[in-house]
Amino acid sequence: MALRTFLQSKIHGATVTEANIEYEGSIAICPDLLAVAGMLPFEQVDVYNIDNGERLTTYIIKGQKGEICLNGAAAHKGKPGQRVIIASYTQLSPSEIPAHRPKLVFVDQDNNIKRISRG
Repeated sequence: MALRTFLQSKIHGATVTEANIEYEGSIAICPDLLAVAGMLPFEQVDVYNIDNGERLTTYIIKGQKGEICLNGAAAHKGKPGQRVIIASYTQLSPSEIPAHRPKLVFVDQDNNIKRISRG
């Protein structure tokens, strides 16, 4: 049976707090948001910039409270104050698909959790 890829979780509307081109790569994410979204350090994520349409794939590092920092080459894809969607994915077998519901975490302009839901 072939596995299919589905959204596992997303952090929607996070505000970029920093863009550090000198760092070697990745996105630093607030540990509170990581925990609620079920995301882990070094996990691959896609980042979609709501404000400029840029998209990138990178991996997570644990940031500071409230932090969303684009590092390295990713820093060219967004700047502080812009809003992003951070998405992680999972592969499911056909039997797992009917029960799957992604975790959706919506945040405010200060990266505080506004609402959590299941898709």
